[in-house]
Amino acid sequence: MTSNGTHSVWAVVTVTVVIGFVASLPGCASVDPIAPVVVSDVKSVAGTWQGVVYEPGSEPDYVELTIREDGSYDLVSRQAIGESRGRGKIVLSGGRLSMEGERGRGVGTLTRNQAGDLVMSIDATLADNSTLSAKLWRSSEVDARSPRTVTPPAVRFLRRASE
Repeated sequence: MTSNGTHSVWAVVTVTVVIGFVASLPGCASVDPIAPVVVSDVKSVAGTWQGVVYEPGSEPDYVELTIREDGSYDLVSRQAIGESRGRGKIVLSGGRLSMEGERGRGVGTLTRNQAGDLVMSIDATLADNSTLSAKLWRSSEVDARSPRTVTPPAVRFLRRASE
C-alpha cells in the first residue's frame, strides 16, 4: 500500500514530464525553419534539381528534374525496376510553379531552409488520379560538400542503391 503523499509526488512528476515533453515539441519542429520563396521568373529555377518522389503505397524513388529557361522540363525517376522518364512545361501562377506533364499535372512551391538552400516541394496528380509528392534540391546544393549544405539522407541512400 502506498500513501497519498507518494501518489501525489508521482502525479506531479508525471505531469511535469508530460508538460516538458509537449513544450519541447515546437522546438523540434523549428530545428529547420523554412521561409517561402515567391518565384517571379521561370529562369530563376532553371537548372537541375534532385531529390525524392513519394507515392502512396510505394518506396521513395530518386528523381532528377531538369528545367530549361523557357519552362520546359525533363524528368527522370530511378526506381528499383528501372528508369521512368517524362517531360512537360512549367508556367508561373501566383508565385508558384504550375506544372503540366505528359502523365499529369502539379504545383511546385519553393522554400528556403535554415541553411539557405532552396527546396522545391511538388504535389501532383497523375492521369490515373493517383497522387505523388516530391522534395527536390538544386543539384549544386545536393552535390556541395561544404559543412553548410548536406546531401539529404534519402538522396544519399537512393544514389547508393542505384550505383
